[in-house]
Amino acid sequence: MQHHDSPVLSADSVAPEEIAHFSDLAANWWDPAGPMRPLHAMNDLRTGWSMRHLPAPLAADGARRTLLDIGCGAGLASEAFARAGYDVTGLDASQAAITAGRLHLRQHPLPASAGPLTYRCASAETLMAEGERFDAISALEVIEHVTDPAAFLRMLATLLCPGGVMVVSTMNRTWRSMAMAKIGAEYVLRLLPVGTHDWRKFITPAELGRHAAQAGLRVTDIAGMVPGLGGWRESRDLAVNYIAALVRD
Repeated sequence: MQHHDSPVLSADSVAPEEIAHFSDLAANWWDPAGPMRPLHAMNDLRTGWSMRHLPAPLAADGARRTLLDIGCGAGLASEAFARAGYDVTGLDASQAAITAGRLHLRQHPLPASAGPLTYRCASAETLMAEGERFDAISALEVIEHVTDPAAFLRMLATLLCPGGVMVVSTMNRTWRSMAMAKIGAEYVLRLLPVGTHDWRKFITPAELGRHAAQAGLRVTDIAGMVPGLGGWRESRDLAVNYIAALVRD
């Protein structure tokens, strides 16, 4: 697999302190009981909901549709999308996370029925400069970590083919999310390392809709994601975690 050097971060959309934080976690990314266990717990819901809204993995002519999984980390969602049949590019600005993703893929090869999965350590700006376009984009738990969410969505809209669909999951900026996701998950329950989230950077559904419209995207569906005893489930409650489908007309 071709190696790509890490980009110069100062000009890119990702905050350097965010990248450093997740690089430290990459080694434990695939441990279901490790620091990323909340992502493991919600992964089936996120990817399942996404695939109900994204174009089908195979086009009418049998060609695999291309999917960009941006902010892919070590590939929890990337592997799921590839298993479903998409031609997946997993993109992350953290070299440690990409290395962990490549290592996991080598140690646990996908079935022959899966689509190709390529990891790149780069930024969305790099793909734009290369003129890349994708049929589908997933940005799961990413937008709350970028420096400029509106610019980030504009950039992703440029990378999306006309008629393409993008799925974004993130955290709402409410008192409940402050209590549950920030204070509860990080400090009380220790589900996440302290410093994982900056509540001020959480994005309300109204803000996401506004940023999307400015980027030429239309929100077609939105759902809450809530944890329960039987695992995470879809909900009408958007107060903490939510996921949205955006189409480029």
